[in-house]
Amino acid sequence: MLPLAYLKEQTEKIKEGLAKRNFTQLELVDQLLETDQKRRSLQSQLDETLSKSNQLAKEIGILFKSGQAEKANKLKTQTADLKTTGKALQEELQKVEVDLLSMRTKIPNVPDQSVPAGNSENDNEEVFSAGSIPDLGENTLPHWELAAQYDLIDFDLGSKITGAGFPVYKGKGAKLQRALVQYFLDKNTAAGYTEFQVPHLVNEDSGFGTGQLPDKEGQMYHIPEDGLYLIPTAEVPLTNLFRNQLLEAKNLPICLTSYTPCFRREAGSYGANVRGLNRLHQFDKVEIVRLEEPENSRAALDQMVDHVKSILEELELPYRILKLCGGDLGFTAALTFDFEVYSTAQKRWLEISSVSTFNSFQSERLQLRYKDKNGKKQAVHTLNGSSLALPRVVAGLLENHQTPNGIKIPKVLVPYTGFETIN
Repeated sequence: MLPLAYLKEQTEKIKEGLAKRNFTQLELVDQLLETDQKRRSLQSQLDETLSKSNQLAKEIGILFKSGQAEKANKLKTQTADLKTTGKALQEELQKVEVDLLSMRTKIPNVPDQSVPAGNSENDNEEVFSAGSIPDLGENTLPHWELAAQYDLIDFDLGSKITGAGFPVYKGKGAKLQRALVQYFLDKNTAAGYTEFQVPHLVNEDSGFGTGQLPDKEGQMYHIPEDGLYLIPTAEVPLTNLFRNQLLEAKNLPICLTSYTPCFRREAGSYGANVRGLNRLHQFDKVEIVRLEEPENSRAALDQMVDHVKSILEELELPYRILKLCGGDLGFTAALTFDFEVYSTAQKRWLEISSVSTFNSFQSERLQLRYKDKNGKKQAVHTLNGSSLALPRVVAGLLENHQTPNGIKIPKVLVPYTGFETIN
């Protein structure tokens, strides 16, 4: 959420930023500020009422002790009225606070100044590209056909067990998955990220803390009986490790990584572009998360981008980096760089990673603070990125490294797979 002080001090700047991401409810900002003014007025009235009530209680005590019971009883009538008034004010204040929180959760993060204007993914800005797209001729096969040919992934068996979007990996396909997870974790820990194993289900407070709840697009798998949600990414449990904490500046940055399965309903996703590994309900991903002092968060974002670049270069995959425009930016993000790998068979780019900074948007929801060098409490900046999501990496590896004699494994993965070729 956006801090209330920021909303009051930078109202017009915030509206300009929200307009860049095509947010159409700009009047909500003014309504929120009016509601906050009402909240502060009610709080002031309540404080004054409680103060008067406490003062009268002291006076009544003194009067009773001095034998002036008649005067004391007259004052007791006033205290009863004040208690009634106080109760009514408290109930109204609680209602206003609920309304205020509801409004705050509807306002997205303000885009960074460098975010380009635009309406959709077609307006994203390419900022980097690397690697050569291989010319594999007319016999190039898409990854789902390669997976069937070499008995790596069984999509039909997954549908039988669960449903569409839940593939079964087999043999060298399963080993390739495991190799990638281990390789990603080794790269991340070597770069200074501490590995965690985290729960795959979270409670409502955790989902709210990182902005997945309220679930505006219906993408979370929910277990109503237990009030739990299957995680859409390790970002949620990792970041919530520090919910409601006050950190010390000397302990920042905090760098975390974790491998988890991820679960997404992908409501509304259908058609040719979701075939094979393109879009799944369950998939594996290794995540990186950072908690940073505000003045260091942009440099940290650049470091994360460079880190993911190094992984893709070692995997020998052609890729590009896009800076997302305002219209394609996620609700909680201030700035996002998407990594895409080229699919030679599908002749299109596939997103495999998003690296984002949220500034203080998540920490405001998480009540995550730190003491700076002067002892002042400030909001921590949070960042996260995929490092990496496996399905489209596997799709890219199968398609881009296919040869007439099988699929060549990148050199960096051979120590993890134990084989150089899938044939």
